[in-house]
Amino acid sequence: MALTGIQIFKLLPKTNCKECGVPTCLAFAMNLASGKAELDNCPYVSDEAREQLAEASAPPIRPVPIGKGVRAATTGGETVQYRHEKTFFNPTLLAATITSDIAESDLETKLKAWNAFQYERVGLNLRPELVVLKDVNGDKNAFASAAKKIAETSEFNLVLMSEDPGIMKAAVDVCGFKRPLLYAATDNNVDELGALAKEQNLPVAVRADSVEGLLPLTEKLDSMGIKDIVLDPGSREIKQAHQDQVAIRRAALKDLNRSVGFPTIIFANEMASNLDMETLIAGTFVAKYGGIVVLSDFAGESLFPLLLERLNIYTDPQRPMTVTEGIYEVNNPDENSPVLVTTNFALTYFIVSGEIEGSRVPSWLLIKDSEGLSVMTAWAAGKFAGDDVGMFVKKCGIADKVKHQELVIPGYAAAIAGDVEEELSGWQITVGPREAAHIPGFLKAK
Repeated sequence: MALTGIQIFKLLPKTNCKECGVPTCLAFAMNLASGKAELDNCPYVSDEAREQLAEASAPPIRPVPIGKGVRAATTGGETVQYRHEKTFFNPTLLAATITSDIAESDLETKLKAWNAFQYERVGLNLRPELVVLKDVNGDKNAFASAAKKIAETSEFNLVLMSEDPGIMKAAVDVCGFKRPLLYAATDNNVDELGALAKEQNLPVAVRADSVEGLLPLTEKLDSMGIKDIVLDPGSREIKQAHQDQVAIRRAALKDLNRSVGFPTIIFANEMASNLDMETLIAGTFVAKYGGIVVLSDFAGESLFPLLLERLNIYTDPQRPMTVTEGIYEVNNPDENSPVLVTTNFALTYFIVSGEIEGSRVPSWLLIKDSEGLSVMTAWAAGKFAGDDVGMFVKKCGIADKVKHQELVIPGYAAAIAGDVEEELSGWQITVGPREAAHIPGFLKAK
């Protein structure tokens, strides 16, 4: 049972030191109880109190690490029902399915194709994380062989899908080093699968026919000392699945029900007959509230939009993605190369720098701190004003790198040209294109 704010307050040092960022220990206790603060923010809490407060400070939905290596990831750990309340933390993990009867050559071909699905976006490498290996014929040797192949020859981590503890153990023996998720513990096998998960320190998924049916399974695993659990309420119809996801999230966050305080797994591939419809369903549960979403296959036209949706939803809305203020070289510029300036919103930077790179015109790109706002928004908010831009150009050191005194400002900030010119005595201020796509033509014309 989570502690109340007053119960937490009694365990705090009561110094009102303000080092946690709020005026009083009582205010901090209330924030901690509501999930709006972290216990580590208090520098003076005792070890004894820290132990007692562990439950109160833990996220209401447990973070569950899955896998090892470059695609290791964590699902769960969420603290709010709606993204705008704070933020969502751990992005939905995307998985595709392989059956245990697949030929070895086909498995190699599929893994090679899937490994290639990686996309660069605003400086991030977007890619799927998981392969679901599904037992379809009860052949433990084939299941273990495929698991070994996936674990040793690909970057992907595994969800092992079998209700037979013997088959599951055969696969764990050869791929346990990748920390696979075991799917699924049910009323019939929870003791055996739980014992295997406990012995190997592996996460385990539970499956029931309803949200209520999950409770005895999670409580059973918890009593065995297993904490890393993933939930599947068994719904395979989109409306019911959506209702179940909302019910689980609300029960964990609003009612503080620890028995359902775990991430979920959604089988979009079992709710549709083709990949297009699977993708639409997957998009629904990337938004609400799938911890893992399983597809039948990975294809670029399906995967890329899901990765972008995931990036957008799991980017902190209160902290825009930014790049560091400074001078950036594009296409190896020299002292005669043009100088452009823009804001430090990450998407703006990568679009503009990409267009400059595509133009093959060597250029200097100045990035001014605008608190992560785009050009129009920053200008409207006074974060990209003419005098500020001029002062930045003076101080950044670009004058030591070029012989000319011409600065290209964004077309959407044309109104600041006069103020920049006034601040930068002797400089010629040129208004560039409004749209980044027109930058290559603009640079080539100059």
